[in-house]
Amino acid sequence: MNLALKDIRHGLFRFVLTCFGLGLLMTVVLAMIGIYNGLVADALAIVKAPAADVWVVEAGTQGPFAEASSIPPDTRDAVARMPGVAAAGAITYQTLEASHAGRTLRVYAIGYELGRPGGPEQIAEGRGIATSHFELVADRKTGLLVGDTLRLGRDRYSVVGLVEDATNTGGDPAVYVTLADALSIQTKLDPAAARVQAARGAEPVKRPTVAAVIARMEPGADVGLLVATVRQWKHLGALTEAEQEELLLVSVVDKARRQIGLFLGILLTVSAVVIALIIYTMTMEKLKQIATLKLIGAPDRTIIGLIVQQALILGGSGWAIGLALILTVKDNFPRRVELEPFNAIVLAGIVFAVCLASSGLGVRAAMKVDPATALGG
Repeated sequence: MNLALKDIRHGLFRFVLTCFGLGLLMTVVLAMIGIYNGLVADALAIVKAPAADVWVVEAGTQGPFAEASSIPPDTRDAVARMPGVAAAGAITYQTLEASHAGRTLRVYAIGYELGRPGGPEQIAEGRGIATSHFELVADRKTGLLVGDTLRLGRDRYSVVGLVEDATNTGGDPAVYVTLADALSIQTKLDPAAARVQAARGAEPVKRPTVAAVIARMEPGADVGLLVATVRQWKHLGALTEAEQEELLLVSVVDKARRQIGLFLGILLTVSAVVIALIIYTMTMEKLKQIATLKLIGAPDRTIIGLIVQQALILGGSGWAIGLALILTVKDNFPRRVELEPFNAIVLAGIVFAVCLASSGLGVRAAMKVDPATALGG
């Protein structure tokens, strides 16, 4: 007869309720791990999406993500002629707000040149942009559907395709438009503002600029040589993909990442204390039963097995409930929640270690029980 299971069946409702409460706590822990991973994934996704080897930006800046960068669009031609460059494309990034279905939609507009690097690599639904104007591809998190229209700037754009996990460091979903449309959104003034500029004798449109020129290298080409060559030009700077990723992690999202990491550490500590208290309390409530077991001659290993098995069942059940809950609701979070099997395994190891340590406290208390207390009132 397994005493641990027998005791659980005796107070089944209370034990299940305790497991569910612990499961909710594990859900919060897993959610924080997922949010931490999602923050890093969102930050790196925007850099990895174009699959660029080199980012050419404005001199003296760490653009286009850590700082604003503004260079002439024809810079692409100069970069494309550099030795070892297989393809180059100009690209722009703008944060815009638009109205859709009665709500304000904040999007991250990416402008790229058709047939050149910078556009969406994989379309999840619909198709890619096929015309030079008034079509866009949106991330699913925008809530847009293929066939919808969205007003950006002074024009309306048709949604022709959807992508997944295309967001910026702030969690704003991306929309892809052609570079010509992006420059139009960037430079066209509102009619009233254009009339004011015309009355002042100024140009009625802003000067078009791009945020960066991205370059893909030929196999075996020297990336470092291209970066060094571009940096010699007084008006341009260059960053490799690895430098862009490092810059995002140590600059753009560093504080948010550290804050979430600190909160996660505090949450894990609180979880460990709560688990320890639950297991210790469960043991203390059974001291009289443990004394009875000792009185009838039960060996110490039976008592130790009772406590340790219950602790592990409690921890394992809480972990399983927490994992099931977070996998069910994670897609409803406003930001990406990225959970990897490694994260769940590590948390399972932590819960196992905490349960063993906590049961050790219970075992210590149980071993000190005097069998004579079983005869008391």
